[in-house]
Amino acid sequence: MIRQGWKRTGLVLVQLGMLFPLAAIGQQSKQDLQQLYSGKLAQQRFKLSEVQLLESPFLQAEKTDLHYILQLNTDRLLAPYLREAGLPAKAQSYGNWESMGLDGHTAGHYLTALAQMYRSTGNIECKDRMDYMIRELHRCQQQSLEGYVGGIPGGKKMWQALAQGDFSLFDKEWVPWYNLHKLFAGLRDSYLIGGNKEAKEILIKLSNWADRLLSKLNDAQIRQMLRTEYGGMNAVLADVAQITGKQKYLTLAKKFSSPQFVHQLEQKKDSLTGLHANTQIPKVIGFERIAQVSLADSSYDLAARFFWHTVVENRSISFGGNSVYEHFNPTDDFSSMIESVQGPETCNSYNMLKLTEDLFLSRPQGDYMDYYERCLYNHILSTQKPGTGGFVYFTPIRPSAYRVYSAPKRIFGVV
Repeated sequence: MIRQGWKRTGLVLVQLGMLFPLAAIGQQSKQDLQQLYSGKLAQQRFKLSEVQLLESPFLQAEKTDLHYILQLNTDRLLAPYLREAGLPAKAQSYGNWESMGLDGHTAGHYLTALAQMYRSTGNIECKDRMDYMIRELHRCQQQSLEGYVGGIPGGKKMWQALAQGDFSLFDKEWVPWYNLHKLFAGLRDSYLIGGNKEAKEILIKLSNWADRLLSKLNDAQIRQMLRTEYGGMNAVLADVAQITGKQKYLTLAKKFSSPQFVHQLEQKKDSLTGLHANTQIPKVIGFERIAQVSLADSSYDLAARFFWHTVVENRSISFGGNSVYEHFNPTDDFSSMIESVQGPETCNSYNMLKLTEDLFLSRPQGDYMDYYERCLYNHILSTQKPGTGGFVYFTPIRPSAYRVYSAPKRIFGVV
């Protein structure tokens, strides 16, 4: 679980996270855009090291998180990367999703957690673990002339085939880009939050590899590729564009953004019923990040804001969660949510908070923070099992249903 907390002072949102300059939205004047981008009118995040948690459920959650992440074995998390790089693994991979096709995804989450925990608490062991993992990932990346590094079984062969427009191996994998997105995000956070410059080098080389791979695909092939869940690849590539100041990464981010989906949302058309909910939310986070970084096209921002309003106002229940069986239910029929034990998914709520945060930072409005507070306290904070660190995947609202917590170090789910 990635802990977040906030308070408001005037128009400043204190958010435990990264400090980004903000872009403009809508039809504001060029001067206003420049002022917003320069930070004169921007809402900004405080750095993690500038916020200290006092005695509270959030502090207890932080302590539980710290205990949990220090129980994990870095070499077991790195094993898929060493294997795919042709290097001898130092330990056996973890089981469950880490050995079922999503091999390596947890390491990306773990890098983010280590960077955030280090900056929040000053715990040196978290920094040492982060630095060690980055060194090992760099060693893995050096085995590839193309700059690729990943834990997907048979990944190199699969990506080489995809670059030629051959989807035969890609379609057999679980969610390749979704998996790899976790590493992209972990490297980004290790650099921006953890201060590890080597992570930036790995991230840029990996982004260049992705750019070369997609440059060989036509628009129809990219649309076919995006039928498979791909996490927040557009968002993290927008971040790379901001880190480097290079337009090509923003162009790459837009390749991971379906123009048809952007257009539907921009036109305020809700066609979400039946769609896999947590496939849509991360890509919409990417829409807003593209809008913030590009300063040129308001369509991405309009799409993100309509999506937020229709999900929060028409598809969410009292504690802020949404979806059933991982999919959006009809706006006029929530009966399936009441009947199912697979109620609102933690991943959805976590990502809706990320989207809410970005939308608030570029246009501070009370309804964003009202939702943020409701969902943070009533869903996210309650997903962690106090003391042990197990987590809830689904939060059922079915009468007589109960929450099922994961077993620490045995179940590796994702957000």
